[in-house]
Amino acid sequence: MSRNRNLNLTADKEIVEKYEFEPIQGYPMLNWKGKRPFTSTQYYPAQLKEIYGPETDGWRNKIYWGENLQVMSHLLKYYRGKVSLIYIDPPYDSKADYKKKIQLRGRKVTNDMSVFEEKQYTDIWINDEYLQFMYERLVVMRELLADNGSLYLHCDWHKGHYLRCILDEVFGPQSFRNEIVWYYFNKMQGNINRFASNHDVIYFYSKSPTFTFNRVRERRDKPVQQIKRVWDKESQSLVNARDERGNIVYITATHKTVDDVWRLPMLQPADQTELTDYPTQKPEALIERVIRASTNPGDLVFDSFMGSGTTQAVALKLGRRFIGADINLGAIEVAKKRFTSIAAEVGDGKSYVPNIKNGLDDYAETSLFEGDAEEEGGRVKIDRWYTGFEFYNVNHYEVFRNPVQAKDLLAEALEIQPLMSASAGVYDGEKDGRMVKIMPINRIATRADLNELIAGFDYKTFERRQVESPTRPVEKLLLVCMGHEPDLAAHLKTELHPFKIDVEVVDILRDETRLEFKRPSEALLAVKKGSLMIERFYPMNLLQKLSLMKEDVNDWRELVESVLVDWNYDGAVLTPSVVDVPGEDEMVSGSYLIPKEAGTIRVKITDLLSESWEGEIQHG
Repeated sequence: MSRNRNLNLTADKEIVEKYEFEPIQGYPMLNWKGKRPFTSTQYYPAQLKEIYGPETDGWRNKIYWGENLQVMSHLLKYYRGKVSLIYIDPPYDSKADYKKKIQLRGRKVTNDMSVFEEKQYTDIWINDEYLQFMYERLVVMRELLADNGSLYLHCDWHKGHYLRCILDEVFGPQSFRNEIVWYYFNKMQGNINRFASNHDVIYFYSKSPTFTFNRVRERRDKPVQQIKRVWDKESQSLVNARDERGNIVYITATHKTVDDVWRLPMLQPADQTELTDYPTQKPEALIERVIRASTNPGDLVFDSFMGSGTTQAVALKLGRRFIGADINLGAIEVAKKRFTSIAAEVGDGKSYVPNIKNGLDDYAETSLFEGDAEEEGGRVKIDRWYTGFEFYNVNHYEVFRNPVQAKDLLAEALEIQPLMSASAGVYDGEKDGRMVKIMPINRIATRADLNELIAGFDYKTFERRQVESPTRPVEKLLLVCMGHEPDLAAHLKTELHPFKIDVEVVDILRDETRLEFKRPSEALLAVKKGSLMIERFYPMNLLQKLSLMKEDVNDWRELVESVLVDWNYDGAVLTPSVVDVPGEDEMVSGSYLIPKEAGTIRVKITDLLSESWEGEIQHG
């Protein structure tokens, strides 16, 4: 796909298209309060923001920043029925806040004043909201899967039993293939008054009875003698192999077939080769088994909860194409850095051997796949790697840099006053005489999202107000939404009948121009002696956090995660020729030699909070 075609594809019409889904399988069914059918979705536009690396066979991998239901609704237009494998590691409802450690660049001696933690996401849900959230996304994932495609859902004891029921409902119980147990033997839990929880489960479902599956084998610690087994056409079963004299044939087995219990270590802080410091990151060896079992080279792999991009990183290493999405910009920035590093490692791919720590055998030495030609020594041929990728934003999601902070940002930007009364449990504040309710910000607000609000209203107060002033509304309400169903306000009024209520809806996606968020970053660029110079950079939000810690910053480069430079910016899409991503104890250069053909120079500077500044300077 050419760059021009990409631009046309992302300059999509603002016409909203509706996509109908195939009927779900049905039984068994899990019910929850507020469960509603999910039979169609709407198309959402995507904006192409950045391009990294070349196309391979007309393809460039894709990552999306945005709410994943909207991202998948966008993808339906182009990839419905085309995805070979979906692996997801969604929220577990663990009731925990997950944080990432932020440390200033170039400081080898760590002290409490140069390190702080930033929330990445919160895994706290109301049970019914969580189940509806997962239900809707699994329905769309089924639509994206090819007929021979598979879904792997990673979870733990918190909600795994519910998710299995939902998967049976959406895919049908006949589509269940495995409940895989990942036993992470190296987890230390300390003194707890129960058996330690040292495993997760992965549910494996297929789209249809005909699905891709490659038997995966791993090397034994020591070779063993085994009876050779062969296929008998008459009995249609495996039987013991015998020689011409009728004696049983034995072989020396150096490998064993992987079953549904995977004994693999979890990542530890000492792991410097793979760990990105992103919370809940999974080891590449785990994802390697999934990808190698259910795809072949060149197949398309998708993860809508990509986090630090482990699924995509392994897909890249194993010669698969990928699409990824996440709602958290911090995750996106970590993943982009990771993919860029792997792409540089792969190079032209001619001598590249995937390096996956604690994974299966060297990919170039043995395929570990059932049915590979013996004359090829059991090797899988990967003749191309898809190293280029594109970064998209779906539905103008720039409004929220970190969804964990969204409510605080909205309250500040809209000047919502906090409540000190008992109503604080129902409302999020007050503005201009209206009680304010901030609806879920990670998705479109629906009528079902009003259930909690309706249940929490003070109806005795409503009755008193109605008696005192029959013609006036009993409440004036402001709903703040990240997109909403068009009949949201009308539905609330209907549900509250005979009480009269005055409802106003603020749609952040539509009305974001009215908002003023925290101060943006600032920077100063200059051209001196044939070089681009970044003379100053002030990431305001990060500096504010550091000022609260009374931390001194002597060099702006200590605050920078990466610098991207496009020497000939076309005014729409950043295509960086310079990708300055320093090592752990290093800093960006800040000075870059300008090529002779440079014109409009576009610079993107990303700070340690994954917030970015972009600006231009002319050359010549």
